[in-house]
Amino acid sequence: MNRLMDAMRHFGAPDAGRDARRHLMEIPSIAHSDAYLHCHRSIAMPSPRLGFIGIGLMGDPMTRRLLAAGFEVTAWNRSPDKTAGVAEAGARVAGSIGELVAASDVILLCLANTAVVEAVVFGEDGVAAHVRPGQRLLDLSSSDPDATRDMAARLADACGVAWVDAPVSGGVAGAEAGELAVMCGGTDADVDALRPVLAPLAARVTHMGPVGSGQVTKVCNQMIVGCQAAVIAETVALAEASGVDATRLTEALAGGFADSRPFRILAPRMAERDFAAPPWHLRTLLKDLDMAVAQSGRATSATPMSALAAQLMRGHAARGHGEADPATLVEAYRSPGSGEA
Repeated sequence: MNRLMDAMRHFGAPDAGRDARRHLMEIPSIAHSDAYLHCHRSIAMPSPRLGFIGIGLMGDPMTRRLLAAGFEVTAWNRSPDKTAGVAEAGARVAGSIGELVAASDVILLCLANTAVVEAVVFGEDGVAAHVRPGQRLLDLSSSDPDATRDMAARLADACGVAWVDAPVSGGVAGAEAGELAVMCGGTDADVDALRPVLAPLAARVTHMGPVGSGQVTKVCNQMIVGCQAAVIAETVALAEASGVDATRLTEALAGGFADSRPFRILAPRMAERDFAAPPWHLRTLLKDLDMAVAQSGRATSATPMSALAAQLMRGHAARGHGEADPATLVEAYRSPGSGEA
């Protein structure tokens, strides 16, 4: 808290609010804390009005974090019933994309895939039909890098609106706690202007380069996560088949080279057959691995492990598990009668 107060004194002038918030974002212990949210509300600088499109597993907690930070948020979702929770938290619910855009300075997207992003932005009566020069679009979705660059250029040329790709990692728990890792692509000016918006959501915001760079970085992230998920499933199944209590794997391997956040999340769910209320879906991870393989073709960079993980997940999805927890991958390796599925 002393570091927070020092930063506030250093950037105490009202016209230095943005510099203060950027400085605070560089202090990991403060950037996503309740003290930061109080500072964000207290520094005398007008906050942009936000329009949030995509109130799903991630969009709901992120919207709530932005509301708690004092932002005025208008929400819209293709399935209107999903906006009820954020409406109770203080968000205004728009009846259309046009209504949301008219009430916003920054339009945030958190959508399922590239096709949905394109439909929401460039479809009939979409974002592009209503935006005005000077607004910014902040895409928190995980989308194809090349398609992102193309869409950003189209929006800038046709509408004079800047696009920043800012996919996130950390899952629902990270979104709820404001501890997401955010990887950004865009100009220095646009990313800096959006740091105060990202601050309540993130433990860390990293500017990776021009538009599309954030999406490439997220693809790299998902390559590691996807390959880990596949091998963790093999690990749990092998331990069980060898007579070892797989529920103790995380305890046994904690702090060693095999330890990781995916391991700590997935291994217990696999070992305990805890597949209810999945915090994420296998189809989402498969989509990201497919993007990794596609990007490897463009960049002429081999990705054999990611391609194999994608094929294993595609087979599992084809057997009806696309909407299931990636932890269900372990069922592909368990012998019949080895336990309840």
